[in-house]
Amino acid sequence: MYEDQTYETILARSLARVATDVDKREGSVVMNAIAPVSAEHANIYILLDGIIRDGYADTATRDYLVLRCSERGIYPHEATHAVLKGKFNMEIPIGSRYNLDEINYRALSFIESKEEGEGDERATYYYYQVECETAGTIGNKQFGELSSIEYIHKDLEGELVELLIPAEDEEDTEVLRQRYLNSFQSNPFGGNKQDYKEKTDAIDGVGGTVVIPVWNGGGTVKLIIIDSNFNVASGALVSKVQEEIDPDPQGTGSGIAPIGHTVTVVSAEAENIAVKCAFVLDDGYSWSQIKDRATEVIEAYFLELRKSWENGAITVRISQVENRLLNLEGVLDVTGTTLNGVDSNIALSQEKIPVLGGVTNG
Repeated sequence: MYEDQTYETILARSLARVATDVDKREGSVVMNAIAPVSAEHANIYILLDGIIRDGYADTATRDYLVLRCSERGIYPHEATHAVLKGKFNMEIPIGSRYNLDEINYRALSFIESKEEGEGDERATYYYYQVECETAGTIGNKQFGELSSIEYIHKDLEGELVELLIPAEDEEDTEVLRQRYLNSFQSNPFGGNKQDYKEKTDAIDGVGGTVVIPVWNGGGTVKLIIIDSNFNVASGALVSKVQEEIDPDPQGTGSGIAPIGHTVTVVSAEAENIAVKCAFVLDDGYSWSQIKDRATEVIEAYFLELRKSWENGAITVRISQVENRLLNLEGVLDVTGTTLNGVDSNIALSQEKIPVLGGVTNG
């Protein structure tokens, strides 16, 4: 706003106010007196420009955006801790700690025990919910053998086998800004659809929510969720959301849901979609060289769709599949594309999200 208020501009304007019969040349008393003040005035304009920008949510830097958001009861989501499934060959104490590749984990709760294996190899294994002590999405990526930090038993063996509740990183500034701006376009209140959506999305591990009101009669609400990796929600995440929204006894207002609302939380269902195309490849390229990259770009397309899932039912489009494949190095043409054996788009119901079932050439 004040980009034109430079030191040179202010100095020239100040000297112009001095009488013409006074020496204003460089090195004169008047020049030496006005120059430092002009520099300070230029700095003030710079600071003033920053103050004005930070006064508006659309241009504010993070610290001032957080202050602006707090006026509407909106706060940045902090980084969360991943919860994984740990498999052990014996019972372990709740709260015991373990290590994997410089990341530490803590046993939260017992899940189940079951016998596995055949013949002499058959043994009982114990499964626990294990929380990553490091906040952020790094906790979603580590699987493998665990080492006990505190001595429990010389024969103890354990490993991380499954991600139950994905962790999230601290909310990005632009995501927070958009959430603030969106708050003026909706009116969440007392159990309306927007209220359910915002409160459910705010639960750790939830990446999207679809609200279906009166799905099984008056006072009933169904919440369909996906996890923060935009995949099918695990049973542990569904149970966690159910407990926070409407725990037993249901409809009593013991959770987030208002009194009289009976809420059922379920995960979106995966719809496996197999992609088959006839690839025309450039000289020197083979399908084995292209296959992994083709799978990656279609996975990325499906991820884009899952990220927009809560905004409306998804349609997987052949044109979008072909456009992405045609951008691959070595691919000259793509023809005869089918999705699950059909040469047409696949429109999914709101309860389903697309999961790639493979890319084949033929």
